[in-house]
Amino acid sequence: MRRAINISIFLSLFVLSGCYSCKSWNNLWGTGPVEPGCEHKFFLDKDCRPMAKAVPKPQPVKPKPSPAARPMPAPESPCGPYNVSRSYPCKDCGIIRLDKTMPAEVQLNAPFEYTIKVINVTDMMVADIELKENLPENFKFTKANPSPEKEANMLIWKMNSLGPGESRLITVYGSAATTDCLKHCATVTYVVPACANVNVVEPELKLVKTAPDEVLLCDPIPIKLIVTNSGSGDAKNVKITDTLPDGLKTSDGRTRLTFDAGNLTAGQSKQFSASLMAEKTGKYVNNATATSEGGLKAQSQTTTIVRQPVLQISKSGPEKRYLGRSITYEITVSNKGDASATELVVEDSVPMGARFVSATAGGRLMQSKVVWNLGTLSAGSSRTVSLTLMPERAGTVTNTAMAKATCAEGVRDSASTEVAGIPAVLLEVIDVDDPVEVGSQTTYVIVATNQGSSPGTNISIVCTLEDNQQYVSSSGATAGTLKDDTVTFAPLRSLAPQAKATWRVVVKAMKAGDVRFKVIMNTDQIDRPVQETEATHLYE
Repeated sequence: MRRAINISIFLSLFVLSGCYSCKSWNNLWGTGPVEPGCEHKFFLDKDCRPMAKAVPKPQPVKPKPSPAARPMPAPESPCGPYNVSRSYPCKDCGIIRLDKTMPAEVQLNAPFEYTIKVINVTDMMVADIELKENLPENFKFTKANPSPEKEANMLIWKMNSLGPGESRLITVYGSAATTDCLKHCATVTYVVPACANVNVVEPELKLVKTAPDEVLLCDPIPIKLIVTNSGSGDAKNVKITDTLPDGLKTSDGRTRLTFDAGNLTAGQSKQFSASLMAEKTGKYVNNATATSEGGLKAQSQTTTIVRQPVLQISKSGPEKRYLGRSITYEITVSNKGDASATELVVEDSVPMGARFVSATAGGRLMQSKVVWNLGTLSAGSSRTVSLTLMPERAGTVTNTAMAKATCAEGVRDSASTEVAGIPAVLLEVIDVDDPVEVGSQTTYVIVATNQGSSPGTNISIVCTLEDNQQYVSSSGATAGTLKDDTVTFAPLRSLAPQAKATWRVVVKAMKAGDVRFKVIMNTDQIDRPVQETEATHLYE
């Protein structure tokens, strides 16, 4: 009896509650969707359908167009998910799906874009669609495609209709105004908005360039560049450019350096190096620049002073010397540059026709050169050395010295000395036969000997006969001619030192007597003629 009363109360509540109770029942026990309408409040089954209502004949199901594949959810950034796919009005009863695609992170104040795709996932047309995008305060809106209506921080797009499976793509452009996370929320009509989150980062470039403060002109200039991302997030497509100042080039002749560092994560560094050469001395200020996407930029500067020792040499000596006397030359080397001349060497070639005697400051004869190793010559200073030579023949002695040092151009200078000899021509006259019988002949031999140190030139011989003698013939180094009682020989152009020249005159004794055969000699080197006579006794 008590059990019957409980059942009666339950049924009364069920009947009185009508459709609402049916729906509640369906939530607990139903196996299908609630029958719309609920016109009959009595005799309803678990799915709120009238029990007396005939079960409708199954109708063929019209296939629905396959909705576009949903993108796989992307990993979350530090601010949350940045790719969102949301169906409206609910997950399992979707009509419109929003796919929002945003970058995982963006650089502060750097322009970026994101997209919202509106998709009709049903097999029927959907009309009067209104999409609203709520922009956060720290987002600088630039534009959108297609253009929206704008109300305060809200963008509104109105679409008349979308066909089955049709979609529309919307692109929004802007930038982050602060480093706070960006949170963009979109809604379609009145349904729960789809929110996406963007992590805002601020990468920062730092460039450090190093180069030596001073080098010599002949030395390479090594440079090193280190680029670092000292901020947060990735610095993308980092490049370093270095436009060299005038006078600096790479070993292969380039005047501009470019290095591709790629992408740098936060705290990451990359190093690059190069070797430069200077074309001239001077001060070189070199600027390098690192850039990346988003307008990041960093610069670094180096200053290198290029110096060079500049040698100057002068050589002095006597303008004239006689054979038999030594010649001393002085050599002075100066450094006119702005750097010390190291490994300074002076060399002096001993010329032909002279021999080495001595040298100062440790100069040593090495083969045919005198060499001085003078070490280091500081800028603005000078050194003097000397050497002594002995000329071995007359003529011009030209002596050349050169100086060289590390990174300095070699220099040379010469000095010439005219070496003169002293000719000393000895005249001798002898008769081959003495005494000479009248009617017989005798020969006078005339010899000129150069006892000096230089050639004698234009040596002329003139012979005079007395009346007791008669000219027969003449011969010798030059031809002779007779005029009256005088035999004149053509001048001998040159007589070398220690050389001899001989002439002969044959005469006939005409009458007895004590005669003198006289010979006069002249040369270019004597002011007064030399006279020699030979006495001959003529008899009968």
